Amino acid sequence: MLNAKFIGKGQKTQTKNFDGKTLQLLFKSGLMEGILIELNPMTGFDKKYKHKGEEMHMVIEGEVEFTIGEDIYLCREGDILWHRSDIEHAIKNPGMSRAAYLTILSPPSMI
Repeated sequence: MLNAKFIGKGQKTQTKNFDGKTLQLLFKSGLMEGILIELNPMTGFDKKYKHKGEEMHMVIEGEVEFTIGEDIYLCREGDILWHRSDIEHAIKNPGMSRAAYLTILSPPSMI
């Protein structure tokens, strides 16, 4: 396992594009992963997911709506949301402009 990983500004890492979404894997270890996610307007992860662990999301651009169980959080640039991953959750961009957020998952479970 690496002791550290540096990603310089503009440096490309593993990226997936699908259905108006871009997921860029920033790092992944045995304990956590960091992903930069960009959502086109009115797109997201509509299916409710549930898995082991916990997640932290920080909105970098636009607005992102997180549904955690029965609660809905509308987060804007600079807002941070943490939640347990074993509660059903869904994520979407409800706006008419692009949105981006950084998500940290522990343990790794997305890419």
